[in-house]
Amino acid sequence: MEQKLRPYSCELCDSAFTLISSLKLHMRSHTGERPYPCEVCGASFTTSFKLKLHIRTHTGEKPYFCKTCGSASTSKSDLNKHMRTHTGEKPYSCDVCHSSFTRKFGLKVHMRIHTGERPHSCGVCGSSFTMSSTLRIHMRTHSGEKPYSCELCSSSFKTRSDVNIHMRSHTGYKPYSCEVCNSSFTTRSYLMIHRRIHTGEKPHSCVECGALFARKFHLKMHMRTHTGERPYSCETCGASFATSSNLKMHVQTHSGEKPYSCKICDISFKNKSDINKHMQTHTEAENHFCKVCSTSFASPALLKKHMETYTGEKPHTCVVCGSAFTRNSHLQIHMRLHTGERPHSCEVCGSSFRNSSNLKIHIRSHTGEKPYSCEVCGSAFTQNSQLKLHIRTHHKTQPLVKEAVTKFEYQLQN
Repeated sequence: MEQKLRPYSCELCDSAFTLISSLKLHMRSHTGERPYPCEVCGASFTTSFKLKLHIRTHTGEKPYFCKTCGSASTSKSDLNKHMRTHTGEKPYSCDVCHSSFTRKFGLKVHMRIHTGERPHSCGVCGSSFTMSSTLRIHMRTHSGEKPYSCELCSSSFKTRSDVNIHMRSHTGYKPYSCEVCNSSFTTRSYLMIHRRIHTGEKPHSCVECGALFARKFHLKMHMRTHTGERPYSCETCGASFATSSNLKMHVQTHSGEKPYSCKICDISFKNKSDINKHMQTHTEAENHFCKVCSTSFASPALLKKHMETYTGEKPHTCVVCGSAFTRNSHLQIHMRLHTGERPHSCEVCGSSFRNSSNLKIHIRSHTGEKPYSCEVCGSAFTQNSQLKLHIRTHHKTQPLVKEAVTKFEYQLQN
C-alpha cells in the first residue's frame, strides 16, 4: 500500500515520494546541486522558493506579522514557529527523556545529547560540536574575529549575546539578584557562582591533591602548581608566572609604576589595597592625633585602638586559653587557632590562611613582588620584618627600636 502511495524511491537512501519532481529535488541533497544562486551574495539553493526566502534577508522584507506581539517573519512557516512562543505549544517530544520542543530542528539537536553525536568538527583543533552555529562561534577563537562591537566604548565580542551582556556594564542593569544578601549580577552564571559563598559549595576538585574550588577558573590556576606551567613571562628579566595578574604586579617592580594615585595628596601606590588603606588617613573632619607619637588617625575609634599599644590594655580575652588582645579583630583571628578555620585561600595554589595579611604576603611568593627595600644596599624583601632583620647586618650593635622606647617611657609616666 505504501509503495503505491509513494511510487518514486531514492536509490541512495530509500526515501519515497508521491511525485517524480519531489524525487528530483531530493536527489540534490545527495549530489549537492544548488542551481539557484543569489545575485547579491552568491549563496546558492536547491529550489527557487528557498532563494526567494533568502532574498528577503537582503531586502529586509518580512510580510508575515504576528497578531499577538507584532513581530514580523520572512515566511509563513517562521511565523507558525513564532506563534508557539505565545501558545506554549511544543509538538516535538524526545522519546528518551520526554523533553519537548517548538521546532523539529530543536529536537534533532537535542537527540545528539543522548546519542553523543557531534557532527560539526573544527579543522584547526579537532573540537566537535552538536550545531554548526556553535562551531562557527568556536572558529572565532582561532581567527580572532569579533564581529560584534559596543557602540559606546568600541569593545568587540565574538557573539551578539556577549555584547548584550557587556552593555549592562554601561547601563548598570543587573537583573539577577541573590535571595540571601540581595547582591545583584549581570548574568545568571555570575549569580550561581556567587551563591557558592553562602552554600560553601566547591564543585571543582583537583585530581592531584583533592583541593576544592568554587570556580573552574580557580581550579585551572591551581593545576599549574602541579604542572609547573607558567605561561606569562616578564620581558625584562624572564621570570614567569601562572597568572597574568601576577605578571602585572611583578612588572611594577621593574618599572616603578604606581598607577593608583591619591586625589588629595598625590601620593601614588602600586596596588589598590594600599591606596584604600592610605585614604583612611584623609577625612573631611580634623584628624585625630596621638599625644605620644603625633601619629594622626581618621577617626576617634582608630586613635583609641592605637593608644592601647601604649597603655598595654588588652580587654579582649580568649575563653579557651585565656590569651588577651588589644583588639577584638585580633581575638577573632586567634580563635582560628582553636577552630582550625582558614577562610583566606590562595586562588593560585589553594593554600589557606587565618588572616588576609598572611595571604597577601603568601601571594608575593607567586608574583615575586618585594615591596620593602633597603636604603643602604638596595636588597628587597617580601616582608617588613625581614627588612628590619636585614638592616641590622649594616650595624655592629643592636639598634634601638624607637617605638619600643616610646612605649616604655609612656608607661613609666603613667
